[in-house]
Amino acid sequence: MWTVARSGPGLAQFYVRLLDRFAPRLRRIANRNLELAFPEKTTAERSRIADGVFRSIGRLLFTFSRFPGINAENVGQWIQYEGLENYLDAKKEGRGVLVATGHLGNWELSAFTHAIMTEPMHFVVRPLDNERINTFVEQRRKLTGNHLIGKWDAPRSILRALRKNEAIGILIDQNTSLQEGTFVQFFGAQACATTAFARLAARTGAVVIPGFALWSAELQKYVLRFYQPVLMSGDMQADTQRLHGVLEQIIREYPDQWFWIHRRWKTRPVGAPEIY
Repeated sequence: MWTVARSGPGLAQFYVRLLDRFAPRLRRIANRNLELAFPEKTTAERSRIADGVFRSIGRLLFTFSRFPGINAENVGQWIQYEGLENYLDAKKEGRGVLVATGHLGNWELSAFTHAIMTEPMHFVVRPLDNERINTFVEQRRKLTGNHLIGKWDAPRSILRALRKNEAIGILIDQNTSLQEGTFVQFFGAQACATTAFARLAARTGAVVIPGFALWSAELQKYVLRFYQPVLMSGDMQADTQRLHGVLEQIIREYPDQWFWIHRRWKTRPVGAPEIY
């Protein structure tokens, strides 16, 4: 059977070349984001991080294509846990678990394999614009029993799941509008971030833990790492900032695995210059 390791550097380099050729705009966005986040690094250093991002996307696409063949017998060839006790201890609290995650590492594989290794969970998704592709992706995501929650149905479905002490995975790292978010410091710049996650935590008392499937070059597979709980105060601004501080710290450890091709700083404070 094929594993991530056996997909090899050739596939990763193929995706680097493919993305650079057909979507040069993504490279420009990555370069601009990296200039903003790492002004102390050289152009060559930032370019190497951008190359790593495309390799990371290549690994994600490859593993997604192999989802139908991943099962309880072979899942250990693809991924292993670190910090599972943080998740299990959170479940023991009985108030539900909000997993703060993002486009770091392999967010598709994390929920997919967690359902095999421990239990299914819910995660919030935004439907893709192409209906046929969206149907295909959703079918793959649900193969191991996970439950998808559409963005517009999220509040009611999330509250119902948390009341049953279930876990919800929510991506918190994307740009949002002024109407839905607040500005936080993120890599030294003002980034508009959703307050919905912090509001849910305050309303429900659910335990908040960060979780990411991160690629290990040493192990040649992913590590699904659950971090210690993030204490929430009920202050929307402070809690949103705290979450993004944790997220930034983890991204700094694995900079070539985050989705730098997203225009994360697109929404600007009134009067602030455009970044892109």
